[in-house]
Formats: sequence, structure tokens, C-alpha cells
Amino acid sequence: MNILTIPMRNIRRKPSKTLLLLLVFSLGVMSIVALYEVSQVVGHSLEKKLTAFGANIIISPVSEKLSVSYGGLHMGDMLFDVHDLPEEETVAAIRSIALNDRLSAVAPNLVTMTRVNDTAVALVGVRWKDERGIKSYWAPKGTFPEKPDEVLVGSKAATKLQLKAGDRLSLLGRDFTVSGTLYDTGSDDDTVIFMNLSSLQELQGKPGATSFIEVAALCAGCPIEDIVAQLQEKLPGVEVKALQHVINQRMASIHFVQNLALTISVVILVTAAAMVGLSMMSAVSERKKDIGILRSLGYGKPQVFIIFCLEAGLIGMLSGVVGYLGGFGASFQVLEFLHMAEGGTPIFSSTHLLMAAGLFSLVTVLAAVYPAWKGAGVEPSAALVAL
Repeated sequence: MNILTIPMRNIRRKPSKTLLLLLVFSLGVMSIVALYEVSQVVGHSLEKKLTAFGANIIISPVSEKLSVSYGGLHMGDMLFDVHDLPEEETVAAIRSIALNDRLSAVAPNLVTMTRVNDTAVALVGVRWKDERGIKSYWAPKGTFPEKPDEVLVGSKAATKLQLKAGDRLSLLGRDFTVSGTLYDTGSDDDTVIFMNLSSLQELQGKPGATSFIEVAALCAGCPIEDIVAQLQEKLPGVEVKALQHVINQRMASIHFVQNLALTISVVILVTAAAMVGLSMMSAVSERKKDIGILRSLGYGKPQVFIIFCLEAGLIGMLSGVVGYLGGFGASFQVLEFLHMAEGGTPIFSSTHLLMAAGLFSLVTVLAAVYPAWKGAGVEPSAALVAL
């Protein structure tokens, strides 16, 4: 019998009580692990869905702006030294940054002005696959363009120009068919006409030209400033602007989900630790005779203290292992119940398993410190009185 075998024997002496304590703490660990895994998957899925509601980084050429006024009358702002971005080279540079796995979509745009029935309207050339990847909220009356000679008209522009799906119109000297009109989006998209980027480049005589490029970046895995810095390094002389208000709104939603899971986990952990502490206090009261005998056999206060801490640590370690395995399995069921299984799946990690065993072993030891200190203070005479 030694300081290592005594805790094992104490655990086996009352198997029903030990199993009940192990079950309670394992359920707590299981709940914490399941919440953590689900929050990670839900946060990642939520970020992807929120990213589909628009770009959060705009890349545009650097230009000079002059504010024009005369006689106290402000005549507006004038841009000069404006040039286009080369599409292929710029997109390739964007995709080559170290954090390219955080880029959800890259959508080049070319903007120009034209007239339709003597009405000035903005004409925007887009790559339909990329643009729809960023603006999944688009919904057309009709269909999205599939051919180079088809266009999509914003809701306000369609109303003003009296256009509907199937109508024909002339743009920059070429006839196009309206494949559909957008439902109201509440953004600048409502006032413009969208067409295939290659078609607009050809009509403008600007092959490979873009006015700006929209980038949708996933922000949870790294600061948006890191992505912007890498883009600026790859694209010197180009303005890279992060739309902070968009980023902050998305990150607030993601952090809310993760902080909620963290708060619930802390409550569960404190409750489970309190259960361990109460159990160890009860064990000290029940084992005063045993403690007194150990003390009379030459075991010092530090050794008795270590015995109780080891006993609690063993329970915490077993609970950590059992709870992690159970929580990992339960997370799949929770995601299935929430209909979010398609958003991603939890990934098993042996490192996390070892961390759970170590962390919860430490928690139970800390919960047992006061009961162990009380037990170590029992004098040998207590054994003689009990006998």
C-alpha cells in the first residue's frame, strides 16, 4: 500500500458512489464538449452564410478627387487620373495571398454610364458565377442571364425604364434581351443594369479591364487586417478597403453564438466542480478513522492531502475521456436536430482528447483542494477515538 494505490482502493471501495460521481461529471464534460463542437460548426456555417450577403473588402485603383466650386456654389467632385485594373493579373494576385483559404469569393466589376431612351443609367459588367456567390440574396423576376446578349435589370431601373423579362433594349449600340429584373434589394443594385463582363469589355474596347473587385472574406479564423495587409503587399499602388461596419456586424453574430456556448459551458463546469467538492467533503467526513490510521502509521499531512487530490484527479481524468468521446458523438446528433449537419462536421482530435482529460483532471483537483486540506488536518488521535 502506497500513496498511489490508496486512491485507487478508495475509488473501488464504494463503486456505486464512484460511478454516480463519474457519471455526473462525465455528463457535464459531455455537455461542454458537445456545445464547443456545435458552436464551432455553427459559427463557421453562419459565417459562410453571412459572407454570401455581400463583399467585405473592395479593391479599386487609386484615384485623385478634386472638389469643384465657384462663387460659393459647390459643383461636385471630379475624379481624374482614373485607370482600370487588369482583371486576370489582379484576381491571380488576390488568390495568391497566404490566407487565400479565407477568401470565399472574388468578383470583378466594370462600370460605365449609358443612356436608354434618353435616360442615364449605370451599366455594370460582372462574372455571373462570382457575383452570385457574393450576392446570394438576389432574386429575379424571370431568370439570371445565361447568354452574353442577356442582361439583368435592377428593380428601380426596371420601373423607370418600364422593362420586364423578355424585353429588348439597345446598350452601347448592341441589342440585348432582359432575362429578368431583380426584386428590390434596398442597395445600389436596384438602380443599375447588369451584363456579362466580357460583353461590356468588348463594347468598351477594354479587354481584361475592371473598375473594382469585390472580395468576400471569412473573418472568424484571422483578423481582417491580416487579409488586407497581404492584399496590399500583393497589389502595390491599389486601394484595398475593408468595410468595417459589415465585418463587425457579421463577427458580432458569430461571437454571440460562441460566447453563448462558452457561458453555458462555464456554468456546467462550475456546477460539476461543486459536485466533486461536495463529494470529497463527504468522503473526508466518512474517512476520518482511515485518515487517523494513516497518520498514526507515519503518513504526513502533505501525503494525505495528495491522496485526496489524486483520487479527485483520477475521477476528473476518466470523466474527461468519457465525456469528450460522448460529447463528440452527441454533437453530430445535435447538428442533425438543428438541421445544420450540411454546414460542416466536427473533427475528432486526439490532442483535444488529451487536453480534455488534463483540463478536467485539473478542475477536479482544484475542487478537491479544500476538502483535501481539511482531511489532511485530522489528527491521529481521531482514529483511537473512533476505535
